[in-house]
Parts: sequence; structure tokens; C-alpha cells
Amino acid sequence: MFSKAWTTKFTGSFSEKVEKLRNEIKNADAIIIGAGAGMSASAGFTYDGERFMKYFSDFHDKYGIDDMYSGGFYPFDTLEEYWAWWSRHIYVNRYDVSVGSPYIRLLDIVKDKDYFVLTTNVDHQFQLAGFDKKRLFYTQGDYGLWQCSNACHQKTYDNESAVRHMVLRQKDMRIPSDLIPKCPVCGAPMTMNLRSDDKFVQDEGWYAAAERYLTFIRSHKKMHILFLELGVGMNTPAIIRYPFIRMTAEFPSAVYARVNLGECSCPEAIRDKAICIDGDIDEVLRKISEFKQ
Repeated sequence: MFSKAWTTKFTGSFSEKVEKLRNEIKNADAIIIGAGAGMSASAGFTYDGERFMKYFSDFHDKYGIDDMYSGGFYPFDTLEEYWAWWSRHIYVNRYDVSVGSPYIRLLDIVKDKDYFVLTTNVDHQFQLAGFDKKRLFYTQGDYGLWQCSNACHQKTYDNESAVRHMVLRQKDMRIPSDLIPKCPVCGAPMTMNLRSDDKFVQDEGWYAAAERYLTFIRSHKKMHILFLELGVGMNTPAIIRYPFIRMTAEFPSAVYARVNLGECSCPEAIRDKAICIDGDIDEVLRKISEFKQ
């Protein structure tokens, strides 16, 4: 519907577009936030470069892994190596990490609004920042959860204590064999609760959050609703980007806003209902906060 006619030219300066977005936030009856990896990247939680080498130089030297994302798919020979990688990955991105500035700024901006957050991020930053858990739907999983690798039952398990033990006791890129987590039902190895194939476990909490999200949309579709897309790329556009664009076109009073550094365009079909800002998310949110004050 929208793939053939995209526009990248929007009139107005950076400051004018930020002010326009601020006014939309102020006047909207409801705000649906769609957040992708760019949100955490703006906070400095990058998966490559200096930060990657700080925590994973040994894996880089031995296996040639260049970033945390690709390392998650590396075919390690043993579960001891697999969990040495993943425990460290979870630890530095989920437990041994502060709240990113963009998340703090965003909450301050929307805390008094009727909002809901849909995110593909799995790093728990929205929860750490203090967003209402009943207004969050993280569709792709959570670094803090494990599941059975065979998906023999639809339940997830908190992993903080086990991960901390793995980090403390790993040596030479391996954890002790007795720390390998096993499914309490079938005995198969556990794995991350991250959507990568058809074995992703959607537990009761996942379905409850999905229903709250759909209910929020249904109850606000005829109102002045702002679809605010922050740092969403093209890895999974069918989760946030395409639905936001479609609903903006269909809902009579909807407005679509996108903030994305180096990539900012939208379909001509919603040009008159769109605000596209090519800029760093944290900077844009800081500007909005300044206008608010």
C-alpha cells in the first residue's frame, strides 16, 4: 500500500519540526510509542565498536565475532561456551547497566499523558526507567527471561541469579558444566526468550500485554492519537513501522511522527499527517523537554 511512494523532503528547520512534535505531544489525546534499537543506541548502549571490545575482546580474538548481535547466532561447540557468551551478554545489557537518558527524558515527557509503549527492544530499559508495566508490550522477548529450547511448555523463567553466577564463575570463555540451565519439564537445555524462530514462547504475560495494547488502540482510534516512532529500523518493520503508518492513514485524527538519525522518510499517502525528524533521539527529547519547561 505504501511501498512505492515515499518522501524524504519535509519543510521546516530542525527546531521547527521539534516544536511541531512537542505541540502534538501536548495536544494528543493519546500517544502510542513504538521504540526500536535506535532508542538504546542513542543512550550509548551500542552492540559494536569500543563497547563490544570492552566486554568481548576474547570472543573476538578467538572466533572473529565483531558485534554482540552476530555473536548471539554464533554456533558455539559447547553449551559451556554458549552460556559464557550469553551470560556476559545478558549481564552487560540487562543487569550491569544504568537507565539510558532517552528513556528518562521520554518518561518525563509522557508521564502525564495517556500513553502506551510497543517495543522490539529486549533490554528492559523502559521498566528500569519507571514506565508503567501495564502500559508496556515488549513483543520480542526479554534478556531477563529463559525458556525451554524445545518450547515444550509456554512458560518463561527469570534468570538474574543464574546469570550472575555464570558471570562470576566463567573462565576461558566457558562456564562450569553444572551451571548449564535445563528445562524443569523435559530436561532439554534452556535458551533465551528472544524471538528468532517458531519456538519463541509467548507466555501468559505476553498475551496479556498484547491484549492491553490492542484494547488501547481500539479505545482511542477515533481520538487525536499520536503514533511516535523512535529509532525503529527495517529489521522488523511489520511490528511497529508498517502498522503505525497504516493506522495513521486509516484513523481520522491520527498523526505519525518518526525520529531516526540518518533515516527519516514516510509515504506520500500520510505526508500531511506526518512529522519526520532526522536527528539523535536523546537530543530531540531534550529539546522537547526544554520547550516543556
